[in-house]
Amino acid sequence: MTTAPKQLHLAAHFPGVNSTTVWADPRSRSQIDFSSFEHLARTAERGLFDFFFLAEGLRLREHNGLIHDLDVVGRPESLTVLNALAAVTDRLGLAATVNATFNEPFELARRLATLDHLSAGRAGWNVVTSSDAFTGENFRRGGYLDRAERYTRAAEFVATARELWDSWTPDGTPRTFAHHGEHFSIEGEFTLPRPPQGHPVVIQAGDSPECCEFAASAADVIFTRHGTLEAGRAFYADVKGRLAKYGREPDELKIMPGVGFVLGDTDAEAREKAAEIRLQQVSPQNAMLALEQVWGRDLSSYDPDGPLPETDPVPDSELVQGRVRHGDPLAVATRWRALSREKGFSIRQTVIEATTRQSFIGSPRTVAAELAEFVAAGAADGFVLVPHLTPGGLDDFVDEVVPLLQERGVFRAAYTGSTLRSHLGLAEPVWKG
Repeated sequence: MTTAPKQLHLAAHFPGVNSTTVWADPRSRSQIDFSSFEHLARTAERGLFDFFFLAEGLRLREHNGLIHDLDVVGRPESLTVLNALAAVTDRLGLAATVNATFNEPFELARRLATLDHLSAGRAGWNVVTSSDAFTGENFRRGGYLDRAERYTRAAEFVATARELWDSWTPDGTPRTFAHHGEHFSIEGEFTLPRPPQGHPVVIQAGDSPECCEFAASAADVIFTRHGTLEAGRAFYADVKGRLAKYGREPDELKIMPGVGFVLGDTDAEAREKAAEIRLQQVSPQNAMLALEQVWGRDLSSYDPDGPLPETDPVPDSELVQGRVRHGDPLAVATRWRALSREKGFSIRQTVIEATTRQSFIGSPRTVAAELAEFVAAGAADGFVLVPHLTPGGLDDFVDEVVPLLQERGVFRAAYTGSTLRSHLGLAEPVWKG
């Protein structure tokens, strides 16, 4: 008996931050005009993607006391954009990144329920937290939560939102709600009937142990990153292995790493294009920013085409604000120096090599085969594609790769449902009245 190939899921990330987008390319357009969001969303729906995914920024990034203008300066509020996109799409899921540290459950649950009603069941919420006082200055509460507490708050936030969505019965009868916990103590009446999906889809982003545990306990999708098939399989097994203790089955959490892609008529042409794109993404200025983010000190006297600094990073530096310093800076600097020595790399070459994330590079047929291999090998359930051009960077993938995935029998030929949960193969949550 022949076993049907495992189906993969696809989502589209609107690019614009972290040096992903090549803004110098003449094909790049605005990150604010609605036409840009509409173009990418319509392309994703034409490609039968599960959902369209928007990031969030609660404060403009700063570098050495100045606004960092090598990245996006000015980003609209995500849920507002998605409500507008609901009017120009029919089936595509619409997912927004919204911060659980600087929002409140009643208000956000209401906004998400509104999107789910207006879109007829296509809303998703990527839950993120914030640990920096720099972002907190934009809010009345100010300050920040330590790492452990921000995940505790996020878990209670999600649980409270679900209580609010369940406070109306499935037949449309409103009931009072009451939640009294460590972070929230609220009671009253929710203003909207239960959302069409029961609960909007909950997404969790991150790779840390705290993120993985939170995703296993509360999320429907985890948005992650990993660089190789082996690393992906290890992460997949780890996260899926956490589900049983929460009474969940492996298929109840979809693992979807964020990935780039570069297509060419041949694999060799695609590799050449990919190298050119990385040089554009990591300009000399962006290379120095990445270096200073790790070292936490002004390195403007260094040449991006020269060697790495011999000085050590400054711990707890505030030179770069609004960006997370991933890992211990001294450990990162040690790895970068070893890489530079081993390969004879300059600062810019080291940054390019050290910061390159998982990308699928090759002809459309090669990329389709590799995507299918990752899913078949248990390294992912699907992918969140991050194009390098705004907003047309997804066009070639939809036109050239999606038909090959359909030919392989690993991707849908048509939408079979109308909600985001149906696209992801997730059951509607049982009403807990």
